[in-house]
Amino acid sequence: MTTKTDETGTKVPAQRGGAPGAGRGAKEARFADGGGVLNAFSHGFLALWALMIIAPLVWIVISSFKTNAQIGGSAWSWPAHWSFEAFAHAWDRGIANYFLNTLIVLVGSVTLTMLLGAMAAYVLARYEFPGNRIIYYFFVAGAMFPVYLALVPLFFMVKNLGDISPLLGLNSYLGLILVYVAYSLPFTVFFLYSFFRSLPTAVHEAAMIDGCSHTRAFFQVMVPMAKSGLISVGIFNVLGQWNQYLLPVTLMQQQHGGDPDRSMLTQGLLNLAQQTGYASDFPALFAGMTIAMLPVLVVYLSFQRQVQAGLTSATLK
Repeated sequence: MTTKTDETGTKVPAQRGGAPGAGRGAKEARFADGGGVLNAFSHGFLALWALMIIAPLVWIVISSFKTNAQIGGSAWSWPAHWSFEAFAHAWDRGIANYFLNTLIVLVGSVTLTMLLGAMAAYVLARYEFPGNRIIYYFFVAGAMFPVYLALVPLFFMVKNLGDISPLLGLNSYLGLILVYVAYSLPFTVFFLYSFFRSLPTAVHEAAMIDGCSHTRAFFQVMVPMAKSGLISVGIFNVLGQWNQYLLPVTLMQQQHGGDPDRSMLTQGLLNLAQQTGYASDFPALFAGMTIAMLPVLVVYLSFQRQVQAGLTSATLK
């Protein structure tokens, strides 16, 4: 141990390593520098990812205002003349019918999915009964099952339902709605299960003491408290079902003759690209893609705060 002499001539032990906390301050500075580098890297990666997502969408929207000659001459230039003629062509070539078909199916499937999924998740999360965990894991297993493996048996199952009632068979709105509901229920129950478990039990108990029935307590007490979670999973269901292609192309076959064409919007975009053969109308195709993506973009931008709150509230409570 070394010593030093103070102003009065008394020897006192000398401190090693400089002033107290100097080493700790240096470590914090090094960690701060490392955190700054990590933040810069993460923000740069997110900015690059956002550019990769936004740039093609912007290019599609801009190209929908061009002509075939402008797209062939310079695909990345601005339109020489901003015209909505391509949107009119796309609308007249069947996009209006495909849009209406998709909207009808989406309203029925999302409504039924949210109602059944919320009730199932609520019962599984708030009530204990024999087989509770088995039913929950059954839904979890359904979320992990790829739909591609079930296309052939699903086709014949829906076809057999059509023998019972034409309203449930192939090329029917109700048949596709039921398939969408079965496809979306596992994720909906899995998401809402943990959310309902995070809600305070005291509020539910107080409602039951005041004389609420189980049904009234669910719809008037628990559902309003789970509003952010319901909006979040509802947005996911809207996006997933709006962009679904594999199930409609399997169950909604294009009709010929006098039967109405009940193809979905994703099928309609493919039909639009194939209508003119080799002489494709690219502006009309890009206009149809713009029409298809605008509704879900508006829905997400309108509820983005609720989506973020629903994704984080279950972990913060």
